[in-house]
Amino acid sequence: MKIVRILLLPISFLYGTLTWIRNILFDLGILSEKKFKLPIIAIGNLNVGGTGKTPHIEYLIDLLRNNYQLATLSRGYGRITSGYRIASINASAKEIGDEPRQIKQKFKEKVIVAVDTNRVRGIKELQKQNKKIEIVLLDDAFQHRYVKPGLNLLLTPYQKLYIKDLMLPTGYLREWASGSRRADIIIVTKTPKSFSALERRIITDDLAPKAYQKVLFSYYKYGNLKTIKEGQIIVGIESYSAQKYSVLLLTGIANSSNLFYYLKSRFDTVEQIEFADHHQYSVRDIEKVKEVFDIIAGEKKIIITTEKDVMRLSHEGLQEAIKDLPIFYLPIQVKFHGEDGAIFNEQVLRHVRDYKIDS
Repeated sequence: MKIVRILLLPISFLYGTLTWIRNILFDLGILSEKKFKLPIIAIGNLNVGGTGKTPHIEYLIDLLRNNYQLATLSRGYGRITSGYRIASINASAKEIGDEPRQIKQKFKEKVIVAVDTNRVRGIKELQKQNKKIEIVLLDDAFQHRYVKPGLNLLLTPYQKLYIKDLMLPTGYLREWASGSRRADIIIVTKTPKSFSALERRIITDDLAPKAYQKVLFSYYKYGNLKTIKEGQIIVGIESYSAQKYSVLLLTGIANSSNLFYYLKSRFDTVEQIEFADHHQYSVRDIEKVKEVFDIIAGEKKIIITTEKDVMRLSHEGLQEAIKDLPIFYLPIQVKFHGEDGAIFNEQVLRHVRDYKIDS
C-alpha cells in the first residue's frame, strides 16, 4: 500500500496544482463568486468525508431555528435524481440523499431542505420559491467557490487533521492545506470528551491559524438507542450494557471508528459489518447481515447502526427484509469543549444579526 501511495504522488501533485490554480483564479476575480443579500453560512472540509458536517449543520439549525426561517442546501450525494429539488417529509434517500433526508426527518417544517449541485442556482430557486427565507446553510461547500459565503466554517477531524494529510489520490485532501485560510472558524471535530488544555494548545499551534481565525474543538455526545422502525427511545445504552448484550454494528459511513470504540467500551461483544460511505443497501446486504447476526452467540443481541444509515435502510424495498431484525440507531449531538460553544454561538449570531452586502 505504501508503494502504491508513493507511485500516486505525481498525480497528487498535479491534482493539487490544478486546484491551486483554480483557487488563484477565484482570488484574482477571474472566476467570480456570487454574493447574496442574505446570510450564507458554509460548512465543509479539506479532507474527503467523515469530518462531521451533518451533525454540525444540525447544531446550527438548533441554534437558529427559533428566530429565523432557515434553509439548507447540499448537492444530495448518492441520490438518483438530478438538478434542483426541494425535500418533502416523505422524500427518500434515493431522491434527495441520506443527509438531507436525515435533516428533513428530524426538523420537518422548521427548516426548508433543498439539493442542487449548482449552489448558485439552488440559492436563487430557494429565494424565488420562499421569500421568507432569512439564512441559507450550505452543506459540504468549502470548495464550491461560485458562492461567496458570509461565514465559512472548516471542519477537520481530530484523528486526521488536514495538516497531516496528503492530496488525493495519495491521501484524502481535496486541495492543499493552504486553502484553510478561507475559513473564518476552524473546528477540530470528534475530539475525546476528556480533552486537555495542553493538547488543545499543541493542535492550535500546529494548525497555525491566521489572526482573523478561531480554532474551536467539538465532540459527540451519544444519545439513547432508538428503534429503526418507529424512532421511539427504547432504553439508555448503559442499561443494555448492564444486561450484557452483544452488538453487531452496521455502518455505511466514511469513518465509524469513534462509534465502534464507544460501543466497545460499553458492550462485552461488538462485531461490525462495514460498507462504503453512502452505501445503498440491498436485500442481499441484509441477508449478509442476518448471516453474521445469527452466528453471534447468545440470545441477548442487537444490531446498532447510525442515524444516517437509517435513511438508507428504511426505504420501501427493504421493509420486508429488515422487519424481524432488532435494529437500533444511536443519535449523536455535537458539543463544544469549555467556552468554545459560547464563542461559536456568539460569532454565528453576530454574523447573522449584522450581515450586510456591499451594493
